[in-house]
Amino acid sequence: MNQVMIQNILYDHYDIQATDITNMEGYDSLNYRITTDSSRYTLKIYEYTDQVYLDVGAENTIMCSLHNFNYDIPQPIRSKEGDELLLIESQGIFFRLLSYVEGDFLADQNCTIETARDLGSFLGQLDKELLPIRDAYIESRKLNWDLHNLLNNEVYIDDIKDPSKKKIVSYFLLQWKTFIIEKLPILRKSIIHNDANDHNLLLENGKVLGLIDFGDMVYSYLINELAVAAAYVAMGQKEPVELISYLIKGYNNELSLKAEEIEVLYYFIAGRLCTSVLNSAHTKLEKPDSQYITVSENGAWDLLEKWIAINPLSAKNKWLKAANLEIAKSELHLRKRRDLYTPRALSISYKRPFHMTGASFQYMYDGEGHAILDAYNNIIQVGHCHPSVVAAGQKAMARLNTNTRYLYEDLPRYSEHLLSYFPDHLNKVFLVNSGSAASDLAIRLAQTHTSRKKMVVVEHGYHGNTKMSIEISHYKYGHKGGQGKQNTIIQVPMPDAYRGPHRDNDAGQFYAKEVDHILNNESSRDIAAFIAEPIIGCGGQVPLARGYLPIVYERIRKEGGLCISDEVQTGFGRLGNWFWGYEMHDVIPDIIILGKPIGNGHPMAAVVTTSEIAESFDNGMEFFSSFGGNPVSCAIGDAVLSVIEEENLQQNAASVGSHLTNLMIDLQSDYSCIGDVRGAGLFLGIDIVKDPISRSPDEQLARHIVNTLREKNILTSIDGPHHNVIKIKPPLCFNQNNAEQLVQELKMILS
Repeated sequence: MNQVMIQNILYDHYDIQATDITNMEGYDSLNYRITTDSSRYTLKIYEYTDQVYLDVGAENTIMCSLHNFNYDIPQPIRSKEGDELLLIESQGIFFRLLSYVEGDFLADQNCTIETARDLGSFLGQLDKELLPIRDAYIESRKLNWDLHNLLNNEVYIDDIKDPSKKKIVSYFLLQWKTFIIEKLPILRKSIIHNDANDHNLLLENGKVLGLIDFGDMVYSYLINELAVAAAYVAMGQKEPVELISYLIKGYNNELSLKAEEIEVLYYFIAGRLCTSVLNSAHTKLEKPDSQYITVSENGAWDLLEKWIAINPLSAKNKWLKAANLEIAKSELHLRKRRDLYTPRALSISYKRPFHMTGASFQYMYDGEGHAILDAYNNIIQVGHCHPSVVAAGQKAMARLNTNTRYLYEDLPRYSEHLLSYFPDHLNKVFLVNSGSAASDLAIRLAQTHTSRKKMVVVEHGYHGNTKMSIEISHYKYGHKGGQGKQNTIIQVPMPDAYRGPHRDNDAGQFYAKEVDHILNNESSRDIAAFIAEPIIGCGGQVPLARGYLPIVYERIRKEGGLCISDEVQTGFGRLGNWFWGYEMHDVIPDIIILGKPIGNGHPMAAVVTTSEIAESFDNGMEFFSSFGGNPVSCAIGDAVLSVIEEENLQQNAASVGSHLTNLMIDLQSDYSCIGDVRGAGLFLGIDIVKDPISRSPDEQLARHIVNTLREKNILTSIDGPHHNVIKIKPPLCFNQNNAEQLVQELKMILS
């Protein structure tokens, strides 16, 4: 509609002579600011449908009911004919004229503590006015921007193209479906504005003047009103939870909040942010040039990424305090209850253990309200509670769970997917439930195929907790409580190029010669297999010396034995440049053991081998694992592989791991207690020493570092025969900011 037509409509129906007509942003209507010699108005023009006409009429009704409100709310201006809505049937449009609300948008101002409190007070007064109002039409409206209908927006999830962002939205939708939806029935409901965003709130000198755009009004949960405002107030803030506390204080002074409303507020704010980014992603396909959408979306994404690093319990308790509500006491006797029922042999980490209550990706949440950066739980490969993995398990469990004696699609599908990561001749996979069971099976496979019993193992190696896997784990049999080396075990030195006797560039060849020497003094004809981790975790994150493994593999095979690579800790892209650890040594094993990260915390493992070795095991004694390869485990394992691929987690391990390694090496140049920085990708060991010349291990300092990092809410741990190596093996979604945080805290401790 051109300006001449607008001027004519204004003059003919309102006796208004416009001196200026300015376009304004709008979604469902054409919006104009109308300026006269003495006043300003807002003209909104709509395409006519019965639905839109009824919607706008209902908005007018509510706005008129607020005509005596203490703040400026747009009021419908009646035409000379007495109409609030004017229909031009010939053009299929109708329009309305509203009073203009003066002020500056919150989006253009810094939201201070005082502004947040004043905004809370405004919303509390607004909702107190709206609480007794009933309107049958508004109560029947169903809008996707109403958090009651949050899950309707899930249809837009694939419009988010960045997998690292998509997973955050999926995570919060999963939390909503799992934990929040059951809490909804007890929440208070009312007509609410439902869109107190930073482009609808008008302020002057940090004080709220008024509110515009009542187009998203719904009858919904009262706490929605606060959640919407909180989402926009918190954008771009360094301490969003703290600022929201002042918003709550202001609101609660006008309209008292209930504990059950504060209980869900963290997730309602996340829900609003998810609604925003889902609709923005979808709308951008239709309006790719909309600057408003882009700005709003960027702010929402920034806050969502901050939100997962905030413990929901911490936010809830701060907000309960702000609303003068009682905070529930946390469990103080969990350790005593645990000790009452579990044996002392079941170890626990840290002098002051964590009471974990939840997690998301690279963060864990404890019962004291802390968000803890997880830098070493390498079982969780793609991130804690990853929604794709959780959904795969839930869906499979709801459909079918049985065992491998039956035919089902999940087993061959996952087997094919997993084996695609190996050379063609490694084409058979046995699925079991733990790395220990996989190690046990790998030994049986080797001994059956070769008709031999002896195993060549590496000093300080660890391969599991079954009787057979302990017998090949020097870390167990050679240490406190161990039974000592069995006659069937041939032990060779750990090829440690840092602390071992051979430290030059040709250390691998020297250690390989030691293996030759040992085997020459043994009855090598009895060797069934050689087993080693590509990086020896319990040995102190020690990579096998360069050049060692090809020589050893050649000697073992010459003696008729098999070569086993234990990839339980090093596999699935953790090393960055290599998907499997054996690849870093330019060898191909005969048998590969997989575990830990294969199911992202779900109990599963695998043994990969050749057809020839697998066939020799088919000797009449059936192999069966009650749960190995069940449909649920297969679905979860398949999802883990898909997430690694879709989110480029191997590449992330390479880039973040390289960044973290470089930061650690820089730190090493300033602090002589860092003797060595070693490993690959996101599998690193920091060797803490008393002095860099003797390389004498400093267990006391290493423990101090790990326990101090614990107090700073960063998880690391200690390994190595001298208990002086800090191990860093985070989920593969660990990012550069996380790496910098870890190193900065470590630097402060060492300082």
